[in-house]
Amino acid sequence: MPLYKLVYFPIRGLAEPIRLLLHDQRVEFLDNRIQQKDWPEIKSQMLFGQVPCLYEDDQPIVQSGAIMRHLGRRFGLYGNAEEMTYVDQIYEGVVDLRLKYARLIYSDSFHESKGKFINEVLPDELAKFEKILTGKKYILDDEITFADYALAELLDVLLILSSSCLENFTALTIYHSRFMNRPNLKRYLSSDIRKNAKINGNENK
Repeated sequence: MPLYKLVYFPIRGLAEPIRLLLHDQRVEFLDNRIQQKDWPEIKSQMLFGQVPCLYEDDQPIVQSGAIMRHLGRRFGLYGNAEEMTYVDQIYEGVVDLRLKYARLIYSDSFHESKGKFINEVLPDELAKFEKILTGKKYILDDEITFADYALAELLDVLLILSSSCLENFTALTIYHSRFMNRPNLKRYLSSDIRKNAKINGNENK
């Protein structure tokens, strides 16, 4: 088994699906949560000047999507050859919704725009994933994929934004609960480092 080190800020952000995947797959890794004062030096070492960065032994892997796909291949979380394209599509859909969420979170008009996002944007977006998950345990039904870690974390974050956002989405509610009760995740999800971590790089949530 390679040695893993994940480099990111002390927030959930883009690294949290990676953390969830590694914990759930019982992969030991160093969770290096860097401080802002150390960022300029670390930034100069990154291929695109960004984190997260996952070191596999001494090999750095950057870009959150590339990291997730790499781990999907490494740990059999990508489905078979015919299913991989489908999993990619769902993952990209998650990325699209997360980008809309991030634009809200980091907007100067967050407090003014929050209600419109919750009431007008989220229902349509969540309905797409409700359709995908209806009648399934995970994206590929019984088989969890790397995309599930991204989707479940996003749903968890959206529930912090609006605790009632899943009320009309039974499949997503069950899916989120099932994921958050996976045995290998319980220790991490109940840990202080998870519970005390900021969601984003500012105070909006």
